[in-house]
Amino acid sequence: MKKIVLSTIFASVFFAHSTLAHNITLNSGLAPVAVTKDGELILSNGDVNYQSWRSANLVGKVRVIQHIAGRSSVKEKNEALMDAIKAEKFDDTKYQTTTIINADDAIIGTGTFVKSSAEKGKKQNSHSQVILDQQSSVKNAWALKEKESLIVVLDKSGKVKFVKEGKLTPQEIQSVIALVKSLL
Repeated sequence: MKKIVLSTIFASVFFAHSTLAHNITLNSGLAPVAVTKDGELILSNGDVNYQSWRSANLVGKVRVIQHIAGRSSVKEKNEALMDAIKAEKFDDTKYQTTTIINADDAIIGTGTFVKSSAEKGKKQNSHSQVILDQQSSVKNAWALKEKESLIVVLDKSGKVKFVKEGKLTPQEIQSVIALVKSLL
């Protein structure tokens, strides 16, 4: 009986820790990371160009960061939050959405589609920051789950004020919007 209880406790502790995959901590900065292959999408005269991107550049504005695997099913998980953010029409001098697409975590053979979709998204939302990560650099630096969506809210100094992997509930979406408003 004692072995069963100990085994149950061990399994509970092990699985509880395995569900907390990321290393992101509230009121701290994000682990530093650079994306050098592709990287940030920049619009220039209607064309999309790429430049290296560093997480150290996430200061200066309140941000909602969305890190997603390069899969449409993952993008859809927090589409309601992205729609709510667009509806708020936050002041782009004080706020920016940053979407990091992990193209390395895409269905085999869809890399070209993921890249063209990222470019189309940048053209439609030119004020948003879009990063295309071909080598899972961000996923690895922040210890994120595969095939998943991450939402982080940063204050203007780059400190984490909200973090969740997975689909946000309607209440969490309302909380994120209220948090962003309070940080602006």
